[in-house]
Amino acid sequence: MQYNESEFLVETEVPEHELIISRTTLEGAISYANEAFCEISGYTEDELIGKQHNIVRHPDMPKAAFKDLWETIKNKKQWIGIVKNLRKDKGYYWVQAIVSGVYKDGILIEYKSLRTPISYEEKLKYQILYDRMRQENGEPTRKVIYE
Repeated sequence: MQYNESEFLVETEVPEHELIISRTTLEGAISYANEAFCEISGYTEDELIGKQHNIVRHPDMPKAAFKDLWETIKNKKQWIGIVKNLRKDKGYYWVQAIVSGVYKDGILIEYKSLRTPISYEEKLKYQILYDRMRQENGEPTRKVIYE
């Protein structure tokens, strides 16, 4: 998919103390999205339910971050990381995500994700880190040209 670089320059700030919650099936389809998730992502609940959670995956996110996430939760551990998400309008928002499996009688039945806002300093740190990771792994990188 081809994007205009300027589409990715508008950030939506996640309000302080906001909690974004979603659940997905084992196949990654969204089965629950709280009001905060809908509002921050720009999608309605109907637009999110049944869609793959990667509908909000921002192209700035390196593949290695999600590889680590899946390895961690497949080992029945909780993954905590910083994620840049894509809004419906192609803007973005940053969060700290806590992702884990949901078990019933010892059997994995779904995944849940809790996301909270992060500081400007964390956003800057992780944007630089993720840019470097994508470059080192041969993934596409963006260029912002100021004239």
